[in-house]
Parts: sequence; structure tokens; C-alpha cells
Amino acid sequence: MSTAPVPPIPALRQGKSLSFRALSAGFGAVEAVVPRHWPAVTADGIARAAGVSLDGAAREGLARLTEAMARETHLSLFGRVSVRYDLTRLARNAALIERMHAETPAIGAAPVVAPLFIMGLPRSGTSFLHTLLGYDPDVMVPRVWQTLYPAPRPRDFDKRGSAAARKTDRQLDIFAGMAPDFPAIHPIDADSPQECSEITAHVFQSLRFDTTFRVPSYTTWLDGFGHDAAFAFHKRYLQALQHGVGAKFWALKCPDHTFSIPAILATYPDARFVVVHRDPVHVFASVAHMTEVLRAPFLREIDTVEIGRQVTERWIEGAKLLVAFDRSGAVPPERLINLHYEDLTGDPVATVDRVYRHFGETLSPAAAAAMRGHLAAAPRGGYGRNRYQMADFGINPERLRPDFAPYMDYFGINTRAAPGELPA
Repeated sequence: MSTAPVPPIPALRQGKSLSFRALSAGFGAVEAVVPRHWPAVTADGIARAAGVSLDGAAREGLARLTEAMARETHLSLFGRVSVRYDLTRLARNAALIERMHAETPAIGAAPVVAPLFIMGLPRSGTSFLHTLLGYDPDVMVPRVWQTLYPAPRPRDFDKRGSAAARKTDRQLDIFAGMAPDFPAIHPIDADSPQECSEITAHVFQSLRFDTTFRVPSYTTWLDGFGHDAAFAFHKRYLQALQHGVGAKFWALKCPDHTFSIPAILATYPDARFVVVHRDPVHVFASVAHMTEVLRAPFLREIDTVEIGRQVTERWIEGAKLLVAFDRSGAVPPERLINLHYEDLTGDPVATVDRVYRHFGETLSPAAAAAMRGHLAAAPRGGYGRNRYQMADFGINPERLRPDFAPYMDYFGINTRAAPGELPA
């Protein structure tokens, strides 16, 4: 399950001055008089609206997704408008990436060298680590604005002079107004690092859709279909974004990487992996609350106990996959490092330096200073305090302990008596 991506919504011109309460009330009033399924969200309709031709895996993914939305999700009017906008944008962006490759063949000729994939249980410090790596000018990370408006990010990038970044920040402001708890759970702006699930969403093969819209049959289909086609596109996306930038390597983050390791290795045979570990019972209420917050602006009905069950079942399987991956020898030890959440949050820059040294990279003094500056300016990584309980989602931590005992024993994870509170 994806925990970080913000669902794109229409870029309304009012920006920060928009009355979010009035916006919500306006949609509610209109919803009372329009047909229940207007506007329609169908694969054919999205392709027509985007002005593109979809085929192969992207076409099937979009069809499966929209069919699941029709059957399994009770979207509000705001949800239907936003979904239609979101899916249309994704289809257009995917076509843009292909045009970039066609117009500049050098983009596709350049390799994506030894990308660094950060993964682990959600809310276990992966976003925190990804953010720190984003302060190294020699490391490329996908930025939020780049997944909305694909373009390379120059080394001297200043978001104040970027129209794409300004539009992205307006969209984030609007979403924060519709979901007031979101900034404290996952503080981001236009230039923050973004998850790979936002890239693979462009070909409609991403676990972020079930996080936001509740489409369990789509997730079942995707688990069976696999992620090879998604990561083939993922590589083309990174090639387009890295063109002319001149940094050393990509740092990529998404908890959902846990479920797509074979596709990652098929696409990037030299991939490197950082796996962050944390006592699992500390993460589930946070993940469940994140899911509830992301769904709230778009869905008429939210079942918090169902969310709790979905999250725990998914990550019981995810923990098993992390153990299997480590045992498999699929990558040699020099391309894999395991970290503990407490070490990462206890001495973040030293932990980053350890990661770099493990992979034969060098953390420059300037990059280390930038990371320390961020840590000083954003205590707790900018995250707020928890205001929810596991019981809100029907989660009983002690009942979960036996399910995660093999994972905790294998990676030497210490049990903690009370839920932790981020960084995530």
C-alpha cells in the first residue's frame, strides 16, 4: 500500500485564498441534483479526454481500475471530478514521456545506473531517509512537481522560479484544505521527494490507487498481473527526468517496492537496496489513519475497521516478503543494507554516511551540512503528533505479534511498548 502520494486535484486558480469550506459545501450542493454517477469515469472516456490512444498493459490497467471504482468505491462528486482529472492527467503525461523519447533519442540511450531503492514497512522511516538524500545535489530523487509536470530538475533548481512548482503547491494547498490532517501526517511541498507509485500510476499499475480509492479487486488483479510493464515505463520516466542533469544516481522510495522486487531487478539488474526496519505494531495505526485521511475528500463512506484489516493483512504478507528477499540472495551483500529505525532517527547523517560507504559512495561535506540544516529547521521531520488510536481501526497489537515474530526475529527488531510517532 502506498502511504505518501497526494492524489492530484484540479488546479483551481484561487490558490491559498480559496475557502475550502465553501468549496466543499458547493460540491455537496451540486451533488444533490446531479446523477449519482456523473461525471462517468470509464477507460474509454479517460482516453478520449486525454486525447491519447492506450493499449497493452496501460489499457488493461485503466479498465480494471475504472471497473473496480464503479463496483467497489462510493465516490463523492468531488471524488469523481478529481478521479477523472487525475486519470486524464496521468494518460497525458505518459504520452508526453513517449514524445520526449521520440524527439530526443539520447534520452533512451542513457542508462539508469545502479539506482538505490529504499523500502520497508510503511511509516518506518523510509520517507525520512529519502528526504535526507534529496539534499545531496549528486543524488536525483523524483520530486512531487516532476510527477505532475514531467521535466528534468537542474542542479541549480529554485522552485520560486518554477511555474510547475507553483502550480503544484497550489494543488497541495487545496488538498490540505480538503484534508486538514494531511500536512501533519505527511508534510510535503512541490519540491519534496515523491514515491515511485506516482510514476507507475501513469500506466495505471500502481498500488496507490487502492490507498486512496478502495479498489480491492484492482489490487488483486495487479498482484497477479505483476509489475514488469510498470517498471519498464518507470525506467523511461527516469531517463526523461535525468536528461542533462549530471547527478550520480537515483534514490527511489516506496514501501510498495516490497511487492515488486522481481520487476525492479528485471528492469534494473544493478539496483541497490536499503531496507528500513521498525517494530511493526508501531506503524499500522499510522498507515490506517493515512489511508482514512487520503480517502476522506473523495469517498462517501469510509469503514475504518476495514482499513485496519486491509493494512495489517497486506503488511503481514509484506514482512514475509522482506524476509524472503533477504534470504534469497537475489542481490549480493554489497548491494543490500538493512537499517533499524532507531539508528536512522537517532543519528540520521551518520546513518546516511554508513549507507553511502556501504555502496562505495561518498557523502560530501556540503551534502552532510545541507542534511543537518534540514534537520535543524524541521524538528521531528516536520511531522505532527498522533491523534488516533489503534482501536479506532480495530487493530489489536498483541494479536498481531505472532504474525510478525518471524520478521522481528530475523532482522533483530526490538519490541517497543508504545507506538512511536515518526519521522516516517
